[in-house]
Amino acid sequence: MLVIRAIQAQDLDALIDMARQVGSGMTTLKPDREMLGARVDCAVASFAQAIPPEERDYMFVLEDTEAGGIVGVCAIKGAVGLTEPFYNYRIGTLVHSSRELGVFTRMETLYLSNDLTGSTELCSLFLLPEYRSGYNGKWLSKSRFLFIAQFQQMFTEKIIAEMRGFQADDGTSPFYEGLGRHFFKMDFNHVDGLTALGKKSFIAELMPRQPLYVAYLPQDAQDVIGQVHRSTLPARKLLEAEGMHYEGYIDIFDAGPVLQGRVAELRAVRDSVLAIAEEGRSDEDTDHMLVSNTKLDDFRMVLARGVPGEARVTLTAQELSLLHCQAGDQVRTLALNVRKNTNG
Repeated sequence: MLVIRAIQAQDLDALIDMARQVGSGMTTLKPDREMLGARVDCAVASFAQAIPPEERDYMFVLEDTEAGGIVGVCAIKGAVGLTEPFYNYRIGTLVHSSRELGVFTRMETLYLSNDLTGSTELCSLFLLPEYRSGYNGKWLSKSRFLFIAQFQQMFTEKIIAEMRGFQADDGTSPFYEGLGRHFFKMDFNHVDGLTALGKKSFIAELMPRQPLYVAYLPQDAQDVIGQVHRSTLPARKLLEAEGMHYEGYIDIFDAGPVLQGRVAELRAVRDSVLAIAEEGRSDEDTDHMLVSNTKLDDFRMVLARGVPGEARVTLTAQELSLLHCQAGDQVRTLALNVRKNTNG
């Protein structure tokens, strides 16, 4: 059976093995033992509340208890950009006009920005290919929202998620080739790797500080601004359904969109409820629900069946065991799928 739980120190080797399958474009999951080891240590300290909330990095793993291994990972960073710069391009508009010639033009521009500094970030979502079936990917991604709903006080008002940008079939980034390569003089994967290791000073040193006109870029670079990698499109749609949206900020390397939302407006914060767990046989005709315990230091979650919003939820003995709960304990529940409005 599958369970989502807080990462533990002994998960490091399995996490490194998983990171080797991620590929380029996800700077927070590189198969580097020193970097990932530091992240796991930080995550363990985060769940133990041993470091300040803004420094925390909550990492969760999806564990297959029958196979005895972790098969997925996701994370929430308490706040970005407070210990190292957090850069994005903000898409703006400049207007040029000449009354004498009767010419009026609107030009899109790219501004190097630190506007999103201090935001809580959803990141590091990855699921092994052989587990990308059923509700596994959806459940893994949405688990972070239920955690935020349970522990709202630990997060900032604004939440963001950097989406992996579009890449061609050969793995190249049209946006990077059209812009970044001119300034960095190195391959996309090398720049991506430096960023993953926290070496970001070169961005400020080499990137122009003045606005860049989008129209000066090659057409293929312009076309992918704000577009996601093919494999990332389902993740984008899922996050948007949960209350996040694109507001004109993009990644400076691959132009992937940065989705934003407010914690108070997330579906999980609005619709999740606390319920009392009861032991029994769940009704197979009811909805799929995310069910978590309420323990920060031992956070765990399962996908179960039940009626969303009810004050009591029936869980099997196995589900209770996976949650490290007993009948009578309080749990938090949320419908897996967004309910469609049937009015009008």
